[in-house]
Amino acid sequence: MSSTNNFMLGFCLVILFVNAASIDYGAALTKSLLYFEAQRSGKLPSNQRVQWRGDSALQDGKDDGIDLTGGYYDAGDNVKFGFPMAFTITMLAWSATEFESQLNSKTELKNALNAIKWGTDYFIKAHKESHVLYGEIGEGISDHKCWERPEDMTTPRSVYKIDEQHPGADLAGETAAALAAAAVAFKESDSGYSNQLLTHAKELFDFAKKFPGVYTRSIPVAGKFYGSSGYEDELLWAAVWLYKATKDKSYLDYINEKSTSCGGTRLNFSWDDKYIGAQVLIAKDILENKFAGNESTLLNEYKKNAEEFICNCIQKGHNNIQKTNGGLLWWNYWNNLQFVTTATIVITTYADTLSATKNSLQCSSGNVEPLQLINFVKSQVDYILGENPQKMSYMVGFGTNYPQEVHHRGASIVSIKKDKKPVGCQEGFDQWFNRNAPNPNVLVGAIVGGPDNGDNYNDSRDNYKQAEAATANSAPLVGVLARFAS
Repeated sequence: MSSTNNFMLGFCLVILFVNAASIDYGAALTKSLLYFEAQRSGKLPSNQRVQWRGDSALQDGKDDGIDLTGGYYDAGDNVKFGFPMAFTITMLAWSATEFESQLNSKTELKNALNAIKWGTDYFIKAHKESHVLYGEIGEGISDHKCWERPEDMTTPRSVYKIDEQHPGADLAGETAAALAAAAVAFKESDSGYSNQLLTHAKELFDFAKKFPGVYTRSIPVAGKFYGSSGYEDELLWAAVWLYKATKDKSYLDYINEKSTSCGGTRLNFSWDDKYIGAQVLIAKDILENKFAGNESTLLNEYKKNAEEFICNCIQKGHNNIQKTNGGLLWWNYWNNLQFVTTATIVITTYADTLSATKNSLQCSSGNVEPLQLINFVKSQVDYILGENPQKMSYMVGFGTNYPQEVHHRGASIVSIKKDKKPVGCQEGFDQWFNRNAPNPNVLVGAIVGGPDNGDNYNDSRDNYKQAEAATANSAPLVGVLARFAS
């Protein structure tokens, strides 16, 4: 090689090193967990770090004789939607179990567990009877007609539940998955709490199996905002987490029974579609030889489907996921980043297992080494954190250029700590929503919906398809950021 080529190679390596070093994944991790504190409903704890928030929705459930305070607001509104909240907690718990040592090394494990517990404590309250689960507090249409802080909102706090006469196997199944995954996360630090979570998870899984059906038939007001395409994926997802938590063969038997209808190769992984999550967890266990020979053969369809999805993401499959010119995986104009973050945890966890078991991924267009998968994930994470055509971080509060007008009621209205005067329903729109100015409170760590398929982003508060953040966007990224920060 000539001296000129050597010089250019060295120069390129230096540039790559500088670009890689310019992203502080540890800071992004810390901020991602702060976001969940901004989304808290109920009586805030003494160690609350997001100080512009205050107590809210302290009467939730009171009219029905039940305490349903706590939990999370899903996005930029003041409704507690149980379906995406459960998925959020499952993904946080997966992050905490899969990347426990990395979170611990960055002193963020406790914050991650606190974020999980804020959700699971609420689910325990919402599951007072074995076959009853409260699945929504507040109602989206009336809520969206007002622009109010959660601390002084005036919209109805109606409660909605599923039971034997009004089933919802998807909602019960996802909540079971969340509680089982959380039980794994708390097993070492709080075995008593872990066991309590498992008891609820088992009861909810039993409820979901015995009383099938989609929850939006029982809670139709949820359908416009978080409709469900089915319940079989949630049951499978719950069974996988319950098997991980208990090693009870009955859950493995259920997984085996479903191996002939395990979802096929999916297009995405989201709060509505859990098949890929279940497929990749089973595939990881196959690689680690955790099943007997015959069981491994039966379960191989899960592994095949998981790997095909990953191959499609990295552009080496039969049905590759679209990418923008800037390199971002692209699924949907409305909140595309939710699908990107879920893909990152799937690919990262699988890559690490491939590496640990000295395997590689076989895609239709060739062999892929684990490091290639990790580099691909890094390209997606770096894009989110500012390495993109707009040079904008889509994590709020990270870097110097990030969304200023996030579609979020609490963040866009002056903090109740600074001005206790109530902000009325229409007043919020007139004085705050319609302001062409940055939000007075920075929603640190939130992942907004993100750019369009042309890598463009319109930073406007009324642009809810791009500018609204959601807990389900951020939760999958927590573990991945811990992995890159360590």
